[in-house]
Amino acid sequence: MRLPASRLRFSVAPCAAALALLIAGCASTPAADVAGTREADPRSTQDLLDASTPADWRTPDPQDTLYLDLETGRVIIELAPDFAPAHVANLRTLAREGFWDGLTLYRAQDNFVVQFGDIVEDGAPGKPIGSARAHLPAEFDRPAAGLAFHALPDRDGWAAQTGFSAGFPAARDADAQAGRGGRAWLAHCYGTLGAGRDTAPDSSNGTELYVVTGQSPRQLDRNITVVGRVLQGMELLSVLPRGTGPLGFYTDPAQRTPIRAVRLASELPPSQRTPLEVLRTDTPLFDAVVESRRNRRDAWYLHPAGHIDLCNITVPVRTPTAQR
Repeated sequence: MRLPASRLRFSVAPCAAALALLIAGCASTPAADVAGTREADPRSTQDLLDASTPADWRTPDPQDTLYLDLETGRVIIELAPDFAPAHVANLRTLAREGFWDGLTLYRAQDNFVVQFGDIVEDGAPGKPIGSARAHLPAEFDRPAAGLAFHALPDRDGWAAQTGFSAGFPAARDADAQAGRGGRAWLAHCYGTLGAGRDTAPDSSNGTELYVVTGQSPRQLDRNITVVGRVLQGMELLSVLPRGTGPLGFYTDPAQRTPIRAVRLASELPPSQRTPLEVLRTDTPLFDAVVESRRNRRDAWYLHPAGHIDLCNITVPVRTPTAQR
């Protein structure tokens, strides 16, 4: 069994050598202002969230929200058009035309990813993609200029600077950090949604997607197009039985998980949508939440770390108060 090159052959290069220089990321001015007053703040992350205001939260755009409906429940995905506009446009088309309906999650590799799409036998035709584009450009990174970026205070081994952009874990190169243009990209953290490709950089069309379910494989950054991240429902993916074939593919088709439907939230009536709010990542409250995780001050911790990696920051998601 194989995947045709036109669909996907998930290619992962070995982990690249560490950067020769680790350049410390400078926190944004709001973060620095808050840091000066929060050093002795004993409040926990939950205390901070309980004290939040409606302005600290945002509602994901229904046009950028995908519902992956399984027999076990719903996985809710937020798309990232600022970083992968061509792929996101194709995903919207594929969802509207029901491309993934009736297909499967056919791969679950331990400590790595689950993958779904149209897996076909040798020589068998794939499912038609309708009016979606068959060929897309590689969208591994983008110009940093004009991109809102909320930096973290700690340095990173994979990029000159890390932080969040519109709620997504992201990174920038040294030129961007210094204000000299440069490039920015989305990071491969837990819950990241990426578009699998063949060897050629521009060989993805968004039909085959994977979700990171293991330790953050940051070596994939800038090598595969990241199209979004899971907001809710990771527990439905992380518990899937691991495939026993190479790279975690299921050798028995009966092991695959059927997909009931993949739909854009904007295509469903409000009564069928799942209301969610996501904590904004460009506020003093978010800086305080990050600090509460990088320097834990509850009684159990004897030695606060004083450091946090990008992918160890979970952006809180909640049900709106009116829906509780």
